[in-house]
Amino acid sequence: MRAVFAMLLPAMILPASDFQIDHVTVAGSDIRKLQAGLAAIGIASVYGGAHINNTTEMALAPLPDGAYLELMALRRNADPRLAGQHVWARFLKGDAGPCAWALREKDLPAEVRRLKAAGIQVSEPVASGRERPDGVRLDWETSDIGGGVRGAFFPFLIHDLTSRDLRAFPQGKPAGGDFRGISRVVIAVRDLDAAIARYRRAYALPEPVRQTDPAFGAHLASFAGAPVVLAQPLDSDSWLYLRLDRFGESPCAFVLAAVRPERYQALSRTSWFGAEISWFDAEKLGWRLGFEKAM
Repeated sequence: MRAVFAMLLPAMILPASDFQIDHVTVAGSDIRKLQAGLAAIGIASVYGGAHINNTTEMALAPLPDGAYLELMALRRNADPRLAGQHVWARFLKGDAGPCAWALREKDLPAEVRRLKAAGIQVSEPVASGRERPDGVRLDWETSDIGGGVRGAFFPFLIHDLTSRDLRAFPQGKPAGGDFRGISRVVIAVRDLDAAIARYRRAYALPEPVRQTDPAFGAHLASFAGAPVVLAQPLDSDSWLYLRLDRFGESPCAFVLAAVRPERYQALSRTSWFGAEISWFDAEKLGWRLGFEKAM
């Protein structure tokens, strides 16, 4: 984030670089079901292949700004032991939908050093990858932030070792031009004040703007210059409270930046921080996805 924000926090905390969403992950037990859900609301996806862990496979909906929606599921013949050990096992087996998010980093070691200087737990880079259905090998390295489930409360960091375009655009181009990118990652949290403090410490963010949305069932907080919306349940009857009990603090919804929002049917609409958010039919999709007019 911009250096001026660092003045609002102790001098020892360095400002982060601008948030650049690499991708967001939607987890489920069946990749075909996840793809069918997106197709039902008018968004195409492309099968991306199996991961080298021999446990999961993925599909993706590439977006023009380079970010993408990742659909991840257990492979049909996945080893039950390996599946149970997967970092996102409860999300995959529980058809959780929103599961994690990642930031793109050009200089991963530098960001790891910055986070450590801010007193934030962060892992050293670890290599990973997958093979596309056409045989193209993709390699990258990642680091996890915060010590919790990868990419759940904090994003995880990713840096490509092979060309990123090969990973983000398996067909050489975005899936379509109706959506520019991912504008908001909504994270379910138990304690809004505590979550705000953690994000401010990690990313030298200013005080957020707050709002209550009864329809969404949450108290919300949004930081200027960051795509993060923190959401605390209004009460124990909220769907968000039940989700937290089942999956813990993690993404509960994503919002897309729409270039042509009029082409899509919204089940409901609400206003967040001065912007109109339209929500797709969660029953049809299987999870919560919204869109707003691209700025």
